[in-house]
Amino acid sequence: MPQVPVLGPGSGAIALLALFALGLTACRPHDFPQYPPDYREYAYVTNGQSGTVTVLDVVDVRVDREIQTGQNPVAVIASPTRNEVYVVNSGPQGGQGSVTVINAENNRIAAAIPVRRQPVSIDLDPPDKLAYVANSGSNNISIVDLKARREIAAIGVGDDPVAARLSPDGKSLVVANRRGNSVTVVDPEARRVRAVFEGCPGASNVVILPDSSKAFAACSAGHQVMAIALARPEDDPPQPDRLETLMVVGREPVYLALKPDGGEFFSCNSLSNSISEASTPTNDVSGATLMGDDPVYGLVSRDNSLIYVSDFRSQEVTIYAIDDGRRAGSIHVGNGPSAMAFSAAGHLLFVVDSGSGDVAVVRTSSRSLFTLLPTGRGPNAIADKAFRAP
Repeated sequence: MPQVPVLGPGSGAIALLALFALGLTACRPHDFPQYPPDYREYAYVTNGQSGTVTVLDVVDVRVDREIQTGQNPVAVIASPTRNEVYVVNSGPQGGQGSVTVINAENNRIAAAIPVRRQPVSIDLDPPDKLAYVANSGSNNISIVDLKARREIAAIGVGDDPVAARLSPDGKSLVVANRRGNSVTVVDPEARRVRAVFEGCPGASNVVILPDSSKAFAACSAGHQVMAIALARPEDDPPQPDRLETLMVVGREPVYLALKPDGGEFFSCNSLSNSISEASTPTNDVSGATLMGDDPVYGLVSRDNSLIYVSDFRSQEVTIYAIDDGRRAGSIHVGNGPSAMAFSAAGHLLFVVDSGSGDVAVVRTSSRSLFTLLPTGRGPNAIADKAFRAP
């Protein structure tokens, strides 16, 4: 994906944004959830060029603080069981990276865990005891003990692993190897490679069905998505991992957005300015729909009715109505929209604007921009964390 010059908002712009947000607060009691006194919710935005994480207070819709982490933070994930957030710091070019642990209760750094060279993604196991970090510079996956705060193992995979996703049942770790043009399936319990599937040029992104039966990998250097049936040892006879097919989508599929019910996924085709809709049970691609300029990220609503698509070379998020099979409008946001996240209640959509250095806050009920909140330089990823204060 091309680099976009990042221009942080000046003080005048920040003042205007603050006034804009202030002017809209009158509608909050009618349009926003009423939270109990001990409710806390924050969104965490990694700023690659600042070496920081911007913390947004979701309850009051404001910037809470900015936390200095490691060099070049590129990914973030929130723990579903602990009040912790984990930030992947890619580090200097070719150098060692780390995982920063943030205590969400006080939004302070709790630990920094060294991993291998140029880590770029992270996923957590279902019991929330281990993290799996893809190290693109050392061609392996770090297994991190989150309680002990240390790496306990490393598993060699393909060349330039950029995404590692753990199946919901915890029995399969699927890795996209970008320069290796392949997908590796790892047995996380045995900590060994179980299968390797070649022929996925520029493998970049992975989704796994809720029942853990199948994985899909985007082949971003081409126009295909690889469908892999994951091993089912409980079957009689046991079934191994196997390639089902290569599904033809648009040019340069860079991101796959899976419906919460697992019935379909949508491929964001960067060079075709489109999304392709595909059935997960049958591996059939039903067609493509033109969206905005350079779609790079998609997020499906929890009721499976809408997909929001960020168009990197524009200032828009486009909306696709899944049941109707058509575009359903667009929302004007900041420059270079990329990663997105919903609030816990689903009433807000946060859009990371990589070019303008801010986060667009969208009200999902009206599909309209609520406000813009400033971040650090080069924001690139976001995660939401909600909890009750102890």
